[in-house]
Amino acid sequence: MATAVPVGTHATVKVPASSANLGPGFDTLGLALSLYDTVEVTVIESGLVVEIHGEGEHNLPRDARHLVVRAINAALQEIGVSVPGMKVVCHNSIPQSRGLGSSAAAAVAGVAAANGLAGSPLTPEQMVQLASAFEGHPDNAAASVLGQAVVSWTDIPVDGETRPQYKAVSIPVDSRIQATALVPDFKASTEAVRRVLPSDVTHLDARFNVSRCAVMTVALQHHPELLWEGTRDRLHQPYRADVLPVTAEWVNRLRNRGFAAYLSGAGPTAMVLSTEPLPEAIVAEAEAAGLRVLPLQVAGPVEITTS
Repeated sequence: MATAVPVGTHATVKVPASSANLGPGFDTLGLALSLYDTVEVTVIESGLVVEIHGEGEHNLPRDARHLVVRAINAALQEIGVSVPGMKVVCHNSIPQSRGLGSSAAAAVAGVAAANGLAGSPLTPEQMVQLASAFEGHPDNAAASVLGQAVVSWTDIPVDGETRPQYKAVSIPVDSRIQATALVPDFKASTEAVRRVLPSDVTHLDARFNVSRCAVMTVALQHHPELLWEGTRDRLHQPYRADVLPVTAEWVNRLRNRGFAAYLSGAGPTAMVLSTEPLPEAIVAEAEAAGLRVLPLQVAGPVEITTS
């Protein structure tokens, strides 16, 4: 029988946004960013109350279908504890469906909140596993759990019964590196954008991306002068250009000016990594085109406080 968490127990989590792929590291590389969702969970006597403020407040469900609630329940079950009821208050700053890891952040928020309510029995590795299961790959979730940059991978069992193992390690990012997100006013469906990818690629393109992914891990840690080369990609961005023409145009425009720009996750956000802020002229140009320009820093891991 599951142990019940006492009524009145409270947990607050602060979860960073994330940018996946970083160019060549498709479903592998991720970066935590200083844009946060904050979730407060309080154990109550019965029922479920969900409040949403900020991003998604007009369209996200306010019942057990909410991803944060689903992640809380999954993590509580994994830990072996229960709650008689809960109040969940979400303060969302991460834009929804823009390639900034909003769904992964919601899953991480739920897992982290459950961990806090239960007295923090889960390790970061277990939190990565539980949160990643909601998306089927760990790049965004691992970045939000561990902070900094991450290299992630998935072990697929051959027996068809054992669940996949989602794994990641955090790598420290050179303190000079900062990020700028150029966020369009339209959304992108990860599923739809994945459908345009080919089932096979050439050995030449695979070799190209392996080398650039290796360059990128070095660029992030010690050699930011290699960020432009490290963000080159042939596996996914060229195929997504037709369905995300605005993003592709801005990525190409920025790269042609020497900036390490890439498609963030499945888009439509374009991300730039650099050691200096974007020039004011480029910011003005982007804003005039209807893009929201967000200067960001590399973020640390999810934060959990309990009372």
